[in-house]
Amino acid sequence: MAKLALNKASLARESAHLAEYKRFLPSLELKRLQIVAERAKAKETVKKLDDAYKRRFAEIVRQLPMISNDNVPLEDMVTITRIDIGEQNLSGTRLPKLGNVEMETAAYSLLGRPHWVDPTCAAIRELVKLNIERRIAHERIDRLLEAEAVISRRVNLFEKRLIPQAEQNIRKIRMALADAERDAVVRAKISKRKTAARAADQKVADL
Repeated sequence: MAKLALNKASLARESAHLAEYKRFLPSLELKRLQIVAERAKAKETVKKLDDAYKRRFAEIVRQLPMISNDNVPLEDMVTITRIDIGEQNLSGTRLPKLGNVEMETAAYSLLGRPHWVDPTCAAIRELVKLNIERRIAHERIDRLLEAEAVISRRVNLFEKRLIPQAEQNIRKIRMALADAERDAVVRAKISKRKTAARAADQKVADL
């Protein structure tokens, strides 16, 4: 670390830094509060989606117990063909935002499959969509937590290091300048006395 220069130029520089830090800190704190608020909303959304998924899964199992029939294979009956995931920019944090989810049901003979295959495929599509929504919601929370940690580190850097250090430097420089000013005054007084004494001696000598 460079040695602190105890002069007026350094005082001006440190004062400018302090003003900049104090101006920047509120915007950081506002950003952190926005992230915290969005994380609370995302957490509530995740809970609702998790509950909805569990509830709907239990309903489907209860309403369609025949799903467990191994003689009627259901693998690959429903396929995801497209997932549109956009982005939301929240105070510089990019969050995933789910768009359209497209799925297709494999063609099958209506005579070759039981009547309950149709509602089962519809239920699978519903569960798949819910599960994708859950994954996106969890991803949003992960990114918000990461962003909050980064911003909190920056806030701490300003509050606990940069601002106190700048304030300490300013105090040190002001004290040094005040001491230098007092020394200059003392030297000036001493020089004035010496000049007066020499003048008095010269006057006596002239007599």
